[in-house]
Amino acid sequence: MAVNDILMLLLCGSISGFLAGLLGIGGGMILVPFMIMVFNHLGFPQDLIVHMAIASGMATILFTTSSAIWAHHKHGSVNWKLIGLLSPGMVFGALIGGSELFEAIKTSWLSLFFGCFIVYSAIQMLRNKQPKPGRDLPGSAGLFSFGTFVGALASLVGAGGAFVTVPFMIWCNVKPHTAMATSSGLGLPVALSATLGYMYGSWGIPNLPAGSLGYVYLPAVGCIVIVSIFTAPWGAKMARKLNVAQLKRIFGFILLLLAAFMFNESRKAFGF
Repeated sequence: MAVNDILMLLLCGSISGFLAGLLGIGGGMILVPFMIMVFNHLGFPQDLIVHMAIASGMATILFTTSSAIWAHHKHGSVNWKLIGLLSPGMVFGALIGGSELFEAIKTSWLSLFFGCFIVYSAIQMLRNKQPKPGRDLPGSAGLFSFGTFVGALASLVGAGGAFVTVPFMIWCNVKPHTAMATSSGLGLPVALSATLGYMYGSWGIPNLPAGSLGYVYLPAVGCIVIVSIFTAPWGAKMARKLNVAQLKRIFGFILLLLAAFMFNESRKAFGF
């Protein structure tokens, strides 16, 4: 990789790590568009770029969430019992999504779906409206079904699932700060399962660049991880000091710009 490619990935890694700690998100949404730019510059095959960007972005969540989880755990914010209840379904959904659904979706449709998901996430950020607590947590079957849905969805967009799990937990009377911290913990099993699914489902595909394990491009993952593991704890610390509501709105506008980029990628893939 050229120096400017490495610098862009290092910058993206520092930002994604900070956001992982601050907002309880994996950071994949902000990584994917920039990795697409880098992979385009490196001349990767067009029919693989979006898949590789999403898979590589998800692989970085393994490390950013690990740092964020420890920072939140030290402050007693993580509900480990809830993680144990939701993780089995999310792991199952992420494995199926990463190994079967992800490979089956063409680049054009994957770009479009990812762009729509970013728009949804941006709207949630801009509104910054927490759902009103309306019920208690469902039973084991309900949590497994919900977890399966979230895991499969997360594997398709390279995210940890916080944009679905946080509102759900708050709706089920989990305190907002606990919900955000717990969502970081849930990001780890989802990222691990989806990453293994990506590698299994894409193993042996021709024309993969050197340094790839299936769709996961290790040099990009390394550049991002080397800085994100340091900025994630900083984000978790700042979550208790900064005006998170205002930061969410700023991030929401950034996401809308990234969504426009993804829609343009989808347009090019469709041949319009």
